[in-house]
Amino acid sequence: MASAAEQLAANLNFSAFSKATELKKRIWFTLGALVVYRLGTYIPLPGIDPAALAQIFQQQQSGILGVFDMFAGGAVGRMAIFALAIMPYISASIIIQLMTSVSPHLAQLKKEGEQGRKQINQYTRYGTVVLATLQAYGIAVGLEGAGNVVNDPGLFFRATTVITLVGGTVFLMWLGEQITSRGVGNGISLIIFSGIVAELPRALAGTLELGRQGAISMAVILFLAVMVIAVIMGIVFVERAQRRLLVQYPKRQVGNKLYGGESSHLPLKLNTAGVIPPIFASSLLLLPITIANFTAGQGPDWLNTVTALLGHGQPLYMAFYAAGIIFFAFFYTAIVFNPADTADNLKKYGGFIPGIRPGQRTAEYIDYVLTRLTVLGALYLTIVCLLPEILISQYSVPFYFGGTSLLIVVSVTMDTVSQVQSHLLAHQYEGLIKKSKLRGAKR
Repeated sequence: MASAAEQLAANLNFSAFSKATELKKRIWFTLGALVVYRLGTYIPLPGIDPAALAQIFQQQQSGILGVFDMFAGGAVGRMAIFALAIMPYISASIIIQLMTSVSPHLAQLKKEGEQGRKQINQYTRYGTVVLATLQAYGIAVGLEGAGNVVNDPGLFFRATTVITLVGGTVFLMWLGEQITSRGVGNGISLIIFSGIVAELPRALAGTLELGRQGAISMAVILFLAVMVIAVIMGIVFVERAQRRLLVQYPKRQVGNKLYGGESSHLPLKLNTAGVIPPIFASSLLLLPITIANFTAGQGPDWLNTVTALLGHGQPLYMAFYAAGIIFFAFFYTAIVFNPADTADNLKKYGGFIPGIRPGQRTAEYIDYVLTRLTVLGALYLTIVCLLPEILISQYSVPFYFGGTSLLIVVSVTMDTVSQVQSHLLAHQYEGLIKKSKLRGAKR
């Protein structure tokens, strides 16, 4: 027999959505914030020649700039005020998470609950400003040395560029936090999601134009469409996959009654690391290509050789890309999930896994299961990311059809839909409680 929550979920429809006033306000706020972000991606930096910039970017978009432009929703190619996007915040968050496993102070803050989380978030904001300042200054210097892109190079241009780009990143960080607290979904993820989705029509039109010109055959385009659908289905299946460990709580007697004895589950995701491994691996591998593009092929011979071997579709590139994804999948999973802490929490509240002794043996068992799951998750990420990579290299398919972008789009969509359903369920529960109170008052 279905539970009450399952019955409510089955009865969710548009009429229930129309009555959820609070949810509609949150959705409108989220859409308005994302519109503001998209408008900012079209406001260029002062003192930039757009034609010269477009020509330079066209030559370098196959490198790491193309990946950053994908995450920034096209703002890098236009060198807009949001060119840095939210990437400094993500980098700062990852650095802080890495430091929690090294610094005793941060590890203690992580265990202090809400107050410690606020302090860690404050450190993340400071780190975002520092990283954004360094990256903005590097962009300013790079623009000055890129030819005739800057109309009036000098100290004033560098200062205005740094202030504008850092201000844009800080504003996006604040906007993402506002979406998380007052809107629907995770604000930072939705900002990246909206940037990718907004550029999808242009990427699709470019691919169809290549087909019309004969650069890509219709068979390849049809295969690309089928592959995208298959990859999306695979992502949905794997991202929802969990290994549930049975957790039992002992019974306790109070007077003549027995309490407790419930059983629950400890869910372990198949892909705990999420989309972080492909992002890190692709960024590291595209760095030599970007450096070679800046040197215009005039660099040392070893750099040109490495660039040729690490080109898209080359066997060495594929091997290093797969190895990077697998390494970062295990590395990031070890950071975000600590089996020893989980085992200690279970022991503290009296929970245990049947057949496993609480404490160290439970931690070893969870680590054993998590390692096997991470092997499957890393293999899944490798397949999803390498298959589109071949099409990108062989048929000049845009980055937006790559495995990383599809992972972000599908994952964020599923998380946002889950939050919408949670709000609708909460609204229906509130309605049931109000009806029960009214009936009790009449009686």
